[in-house]
Amino acid sequence: MNEQPRVRSLMDAAPYAITEDESVLMAWEVMERSEQRQLPVVRGDGCCVGLLDRAELAVICAAPATALSGRKVRDLVHARRTVVVHPEDSLPRAAAVMTQEHLDALPVTDPHGRLVGLLTARDYVASAAGVEGRANPASQRPARATLPGLPPHRAARERGIVIP
Repeated sequence: MNEQPRVRSLMDAAPYAITEDESVLMAWEVMERSEQRQLPVVRGDGCCVGLLDRAELAVICAAPATALSGRKVRDLVHARRTVVVHPEDSLPRAAAVMTQEHLDALPVTDPHGRLVGLLTARDYVASAAGVEGRANPASQRPARATLPGLPPHRAARERGIVIP
């Protein structure tokens, strides 16, 4: 009998995330530097409380910076339901959830609700097409901390400047 592939096989096991206490401006900075299109939001205990989308954040960040400096990420995610999947869920189930909920990404959580990865429609499509979406499989990627240091700006990476 053929066993269906699991979410674990496609998810990004080390997505950048942001805590709900951070400012909206910091969320935009992390999203810009990490080049992620979705940014998981976590509580201090690592539990996932939501997911920010790049387009949604861009619209919000169009407001004057002074209005954004005091606005917290929690204000954006607490008013809506967070849909998640688990690493052992089948890929067809994850695709069904994405389709039913009209989502482009799903946080992947452990049984306690802690963020362990991110599954995107882009990952799913690349896999279905036989295209490797990531340089390293999820099982070989290093775990990333939530926000101890930001990745370098895109331009700095392109010039090869190492930023500690």
